[in-house]
Amino acid sequence: MTRDQFRPPEHDNEHFLLTTVVGSYPKPKWLHRARDMWNDDENSFDDDDFEEAKDDASRLITKEHERAGLDVVVDGEMRRNEMVEYFAHRIDGCEFNGPVKVWGHNYFDKPSVVDEVEYDEEWLISEYEFTAAVADRPVKVPITGPYTLANWSFNEAYETDEELAYELAELVNEEIEGLVEAGARYIQIDEPALATTPDDHAIVGECLERITADVPDDVRLCLHVCYGDYSRIYPEILDFPVDEFDIELCNKDYEQLDVFLDPEFTKDLAVGVVDAHVGEVESVEEIESNIRKALEIVPPEQLTISPDCGLKLLPREVAYGKMENLVQAARNVEADLDAGEISAGQSQAVADD
Repeated sequence: MTRDQFRPPEHDNEHFLLTTVVGSYPKPKWLHRARDMWNDDENSFDDDDFEEAKDDASRLITKEHERAGLDVVVDGEMRRNEMVEYFAHRIDGCEFNGPVKVWGHNYFDKPSVVDEVEYDEEWLISEYEFTAAVADRPVKVPITGPYTLANWSFNEAYETDEELAYELAELVNEEIEGLVEAGARYIQIDEPALATTPDDHAIVGECLERITADVPDDVRLCLHVCYGDYSRIYPEILDFPVDEFDIELCNKDYEQLDVFLDPEFTKDLAVGVVDAHVGEVESVEEIESNIRKALEIVPPEQLTISPDCGLKLLPREVAYGKMENLVQAARNVEADLDAGEISAGQSQAVADD
């Protein structure tokens, strides 16, 4: 199985619940200040200075993830400003015309596709190589999927958004081939737009077929879909060519848990057990209870433990507390599984007796 390569050699428990994060993480305040200085034409803070700041932040957050005990780490996306805009700046055929309001007081520079899209500079390969050199643990690479890139852009060049998504899938495939060649073995494809337009699951499936073409069997491919009505894409998503699905359940108090019980969930499952939208750190006991809920869907050997979504909007000390407690809860549940005190598939009521 692709997950076995991520089990630490010093792991104490017989059972292994893989722990990781979805991707984004709060940036150090000084990195925001560095970006402001870099954007200030009257400041002498130049490109080299800003690159050094991003390197320092990536190194810091990678080690922070390791200190929390995560089995697979990410650099917290310290080099990325936004999950669509970042990639569009690196795709020929895209341009920008100013920020667009998305919710509340949040804006992003929504790209316009004005010409045929082409792969220009590499997107994440150097980011991965830096993080892998810094890290003492395996590194996961989150990458925004082509359906979301198309859906969250203005399409001014292609007859349909579907056609645009398929063209972008070819570019994502090219990037993933480069990541694999660089050594990446855990790649997460983020498709949050699927949850808002679930009737397009067939388009996402075709995009994934194009993305994953010729990816070696030892590379773990994950699809992250946060929020939305999962009943509108399940069980169809079981046919997608990925190893693992990462879903958000904690935020809605696991009200959609039953969606994944019938038919049987046959892939690996990454379940959010801490809420990325709540500014308090869940207790270890509460997270243990959430993990046991996830064991109603899949057995331990198919379960990955993660937050619901990226943690970038939380205070950094809260994000770290959530990770630290998440890891401790996973280790406690592993010990309970080893001792036969709980088993996969049993109801929560029985598990808590």
